[in-house]
Amino acid sequence: MTEESRKLFLSGVQAASESRWESAHALFLAARALHPHYTIDGNLAACELELGRYRDAAENLARYVRGLKQDATSTAEERAQGAAAYAKARAKVGALVLQANVERAVVLVDGVQMGRTPLVDPLFVEPGTRAVTVERDGYVAEKLTVNVAAGGEITRVVTLREPAERSPALAPTPVVETEPPGIGPRKAVLIGGAATAGAAAVAGVVFAVLSSTNAGDADEKEASLGAAGGPNACAAGRRAADCSALRRLEENAATFGNVSAWSFIGAGVLGVTTAIVWAVDSRAEGRAKFHASPVVGAQEGGFMVRGTW
Repeated sequence: MTEESRKLFLSGVQAASESRWESAHALFLAARALHPHYTIDGNLAACELELGRYRDAAENLARYVRGLKQDATSTAEERAQGAAAYAKARAKVGALVLQANVERAVVLVDGVQMGRTPLVDPLFVEPGTRAVTVERDGYVAEKLTVNVAAGGEITRVVTLREPAERSPALAPTPVVETEPPGIGPRKAVLIGGAATAGAAAVAGVVFAVLSSTNAGDADEKEASLGAAGGPNACAAGRRAADCSALRRLEENAATFGNVSAWSFIGAGVLGVTTAIVWAVDSRAEGRAKFHASPVVGAQEGGFMVRGTW
């Protein structure tokens, strides 16, 4: 895992140990966005089982169980526990094993994209009647209706066909060179600027999750203080340690919220700047190198951009 992903993962483990399942789930999602790993899938599934989100749990446990089998360091006990959790989730949902004659076809269930063929794992769906569509450009879409019971599994084979009639192929239009070789838009600027804007947007998501998590923890702490010492427990000087922890959580929520907002603003500014540079300086030559990454501290955060135009 990356350093940022590891911090989020460990924070999620701590939240789960305190039965703060929503907070733990949000932290695990943020960690997986930065660095997918089957152990994060397993922890996400544990939260989803506690929250009653069995379809999501089954999907994550399928990846977790597969990851355990491929990991030579996994133990028999881990594999047995994973299989038991997987069976628990699958008992609550339906499973559709779908096969198609065309690769990279999009599979939609009730209008929601669920994956592309070939599918490694079954499609897990809520029990009942479901509308399934399999489509790919250049082929006639195939639609079917399935009815899957909780704990049940059905298999369907789909054959996509090309249209019966095709329009006559048009002769390619000759390409005329109007500019000397080597002159054109600075592709490095476009790629680097887009990558930097994307990194800033990812940082915004990470800090938004951290802000939400700290705000949720602050609400829980405040409710706990109110129940134990009354609404004015902090003003009266009682439970100083808990009041200090509450203030720290509130400060963290505000700090990460501000950093998240500025990260999104920065992403937008970088995107617009890249477009302007491309339009104005389309004949300039040069090389651009960029590196952007979120920076998370105990009570502060931001994103760092390094590079040359």
